[in-house]
Amino acid sequence: MRAHRPTAEFPRHLEELYARFPFERSLADDPVSEVRSLTHDRRSAEVAGIFAATLAVGNTTAIRGAVRRLAETAGGDVAWLVSPGHARERSRRLRSFRHRWIRGDQLDYLARVLEEFYRRHPSLESVFVRGLEDGGFAGGLDALARTLRGEAVAKRLGPPPRGYRALFPSPYDASGSPCKRLTLFVRWMARDRFPDLGVWNRIPTGELKIPLDQHVHWIAYHLGLTGRRTRSWSAVEEVSETLRRIDPLDPTRYDFVLCHTGISGDCPKERDLSVCGPCSVRPDCRLWRGRAVSS
Repeated sequence: MRAHRPTAEFPRHLEELYARFPFERSLADDPVSEVRSLTHDRRSAEVAGIFAATLAVGNTTAIRGAVRRLAETAGGDVAWLVSPGHARERSRRLRSFRHRWIRGDQLDYLARVLEEFYRRHPSLESVFVRGLEDGGFAGGLDALARTLRGEAVAKRLGPPPRGYRALFPSPYDASGSPCKRLTLFVRWMARDRFPDLGVWNRIPTGELKIPLDQHVHWIAYHLGLTGRRTRSWSAVEEVSETLRRIDPLDPTRYDFVLCHTGISGDCPKERDLSVCGPCSVRPDCRLWRGRAVSS
């Protein structure tokens, strides 16, 4: 079967989709809205961001609820989770926490890892930048994953809880994970345009990769941005490169739009003229390309 590709007009169609998109409507449904409400400085942005990204499993309503519950556990200030002197109380408060398969003991260990890290370093940005300089975006994500796994402090902290390391996959892992949650965290931190936070300033936005969740992957596949049917790091690279050709300086600006086009139901994921009719990228879609439009 011949590979599906977007039309030559796709860049214009995508810009139209972006220009018309109701950002304010979808911001309230996105986990970044919870992160923004908990951010008052760089440290709180990083802490809220990494915990929210770690919890970004399942639908957005459940994720936002989990982030709110975690913030309530910390008394409204997520930086409390990584501040020295709270270890026993933090462990007690998190003991009963659950979100999907993520447990409170895993979040407590993450807090311990970050507490140790912040004793010696001002920001996780330095970790990502070192990896970025050595191995590009994948290298930065790998360095960040290894730091959050606690590899440098395992002797002091002891072994992590069951399933902890799996929360922080690397592009270099044999699984070929798309690393959606860490890639999302980096986008929140490094991109300084709405709706992101932009608290990191050493990472060019042109280097960012798309956080490939199920909604973005479905739409990207059907628009021909990738030919890969399953989410993987290779698919991340393909989609990101296609978007980079359209906007070399800020390719991930389309991520929020593509993601929430799926979440909101603006894309029904089937041929439905009543919904798809006004969609600016319909001419590029695998479901509609070359097919007659009937009412």
